Order: sequence, then structure tokens, then C-alpha cells
Amino acid sequence: QVQLVESGGGLVQAGGSLRLSCRVSGSTSRINVMAWYRQAPGKQREWVASISEDHFTDYADSVKGRCIVARANAGKTVYLQMNSLKPEDTAVYYCNAIPNLANWGQGTQVTVSS
Repeated sequence: QVQLVESGGGLVQAGGSLRLSCRVSGSTSRINVMAWYRQAPGKQREWVASISEDHFTDYADSVKGRCIVARANAGKTVYLQMNSLKPEDTAVYYCNAIPNLANWGQGTQVTVSS
């Protein structure tokens, strides 16, 4: 069973940066695409960015140009570098595969103050 553990969130002022990490453990041989999602209070979870096994990346329009997704350690670690953060980026951030695995991690809280 694959386990997902996110880390790296925190409180940052608008314009600041954070790097989120996702540790993927367990049987990952069938995982091709990994993605980051976020869920703001009172809103549905939304896709933020994704990266394929061959490092093809894609981003939501809301973060394009401000975020970089990367993977390392044979896909066991996935990063999300977030720059020029805005208050509207405040959310709990999760990683998961695409198609989604059934078990989500606990997420990591990102809070951006204005």
C-alpha cells in the first residue's frame, strides 16, 4: 500500500516562498503521474500541478509561472516550489497520484498573510 506524507507548509507573508515535499512510500511501481492538490476552507479540493515519470509538468492557471513541481529519488519524493505567494494560496496542500490513490495523506497547511 502506498503512503503519502506531505511537509514543508507554514505561515509566510505575501510575496514569500515555500517548498513543499511529498514522501511516497510503499509500492510505487505503477505510479506514473504525481500531483499536488489544495483545499481552501469552505472550498473543494483542486488540482494544482502534476509531473509525469518523464518529468512532463502541468500547472493550474492560478499558479502557472509561480510554482515549480519536481520529483526525485525515483519518484519517491515530489516537491512543489511555491514563489510569489498570495493570500488566495492559503490552503491545505496534498499530494497524490493520478489516477488518485484511495488513501490521501494528512496534507500540509500553507497560510499566506497579506
